[in-house]
Parts: sequence; structure tokens; C-alpha cells
Amino acid sequence: MFSQVLVATDLSAASEGVLRCIRGLAPLGIDRILLVHAIGVRALETMVHGMPHFLEPPLEKQRALLESEGFLTEKVLATGPATLEVPRIAAQRQVSLIVVGTHGATLAREMLIGGTAMEIVHQATVPVLLIRLKIMEGEGTVRCVGACQDLRQHLLFCTDFSETADRAFTYVQRIVDSGARRVTLLHVQDRRRISGYLEHRLDEFNQTDQQRLEQLRNRLRATAKDVDTRILIPYGHPVEEILRVAEEERDDSLIVMGSQGRGLIAQLLLGSVSHRVVRGAPVPVLLVPAARQTAAGEVPTCNTSQ
Repeated sequence: MFSQVLVATDLSAASEGVLRCIRGLAPLGIDRILLVHAIGVRALETMVHGMPHFLEPPLEKQRALLESEGFLTEKVLATGPATLEVPRIAAQRQVSLIVVGTHGATLAREMLIGGTAMEIVHQATVPVLLIRLKIMEGEGTVRCVGACQDLRQHLLFCTDFSETADRAFTYVQRIVDSGARRVTLLHVQDRRRISGYLEHRLDEFNQTDQQRLEQLRNRLRATAKDVDTRILIPYGHPVEEILRVAEEERDDSLIVMGSQGRGLIAQLLLGSVSHRVVRGAPVPVLLVPAARQTAAGEVPTCNTSQ
């Protein structure tokens, strides 16, 4: 499914925590990993000529860690901000997935989730897997705790029935085809849109969306008859309900959703839903971008074949 994966690293202890979670991707068909470290502008300004060679040993150490997990790994040292270099290299090398940690200290001691991780999501044309790590500092050491398990264990798919959500569902299908056997299909009836004017139609909306989710379940069962699926249609705030379900389902291994939905202002929706889910999710989140047109007007396809 994900034949070539780009893993972004800032060479911190937190990024090593991300690397140790990569083993959970093994069943999804990884052939090769590009381990990319981008030297930010401010870091470059503080370096003397030749200083980037200082970064080779920690980058090589991380490459060796991935190789020890059985992944053929190539290291890439890029000069420029990660927000630009990671999406550029991903497009140039035609990777099928970008993996980013949602915490990590850069050379400038910035939090990765503060800008870099979500800016990569904004720029990426392929899915981005965000692995949330808890950084625990004490006694001069840094320890990172993350969700490191088989990502096929239990998928939570969140949909607003947009075109992007349907594109994200194709990845759910592929993960199910690779061996996932439990999926929760979730659509939240947004209280902000319904309360006051449309509340009397809530039952009607629930019936319509139940049918839509049942159609998705049938699509999964068409290729994996034994897949265990559950349908949920809560009423409330989308972010709160998604996180509530994720917290209640202690065996969740991965949240899958589109990074852009049906909002009138796409970037606002990305910030208010996808961004906040990533910040609060107890498990990794796979964000699938909308299909983007090229200059010629054609929609590029994703490289997801093994």
C-alpha cells in the first residue's frame, strides 16, 4: 500500500520515538523509507561553513535504527525549512506517505506541532501520518511515549461525506485489505449547524446518514467479509465527539480522516477539526488531503501500489 514512505526527523529524542513507531507500518507494505532532516533557516544562520557535517552522525544513527527494524532506508539532509522541504522532496521522490511526529524539539527548540507538522499537512499532496508523542523530561534525560502498535488493529474512520472523506475511505479499504479486521465508521451530526433551525429534522438526517455509512460498510465487506464494523452517529461538536470515541475505544490504533472537508472556508475547517483532532488524539492520525489539480487541470494519482 505505502511502497515508499518519507519520515521527517528533527534529530531530537522525540523523533527517535517516532522512528520506533514505524514498525507499526510494516504490515502496510513499505519497501523503502526516506529519512529526511531539513535544516531550518534560523539554524543555518547560526552555522559556520561545513557545520552540516555535524548532523551526519545523529542522522546515520536514526537510519541504522530503521534498518534494524528491517526497512531499507535512505537518509536525506536538506537545506531549507521543513515546511517546504518535506513536501517538495515527497513530491519529487513520489512517496506515498509522509510520517511526522507531533512533538519534537528542533534546533531552535520549537514545538513541531506548533507550526511545522500542520504546515506540512497543508502543503502535502499525499497522506500524512501524525504520531503524537508525549515528551517526559527529568534528571537530564528525555523520554518519549507514543502509540507504537500494529496500525491495523482498530480503525476509526471519521467522515463528513465530502469528496475528501471519500478519498480517505479508499485508504481504509486498503488497510482492511492488508489485514485490519475492526473498523468504526463515525459521522458527527454537527450541533452548531443543526441546533435551533434544523433540530426537528435530526431523525431524518440520522436515517440518511445511517444509510450512507451502511453503504461504506458494504464496500468494506465486499473484499473482507469478516471485517467487524460499527456505525456511530453522535450529535455534538465534531472534534469533541471524535476525541470522545477515540478515548473510549482503548484498542483504537489509528484515526483516518480527510484533511479538508465541506466547510465554506477549507483552511478554517482544517484548523478547527483536523488540527484539533491531531492535537488531542491518543493514537496516530492519518490525514488524507483533497485531490489537487495540476497546471494542466488533471488530478494526480497517489502512489499507493506495492
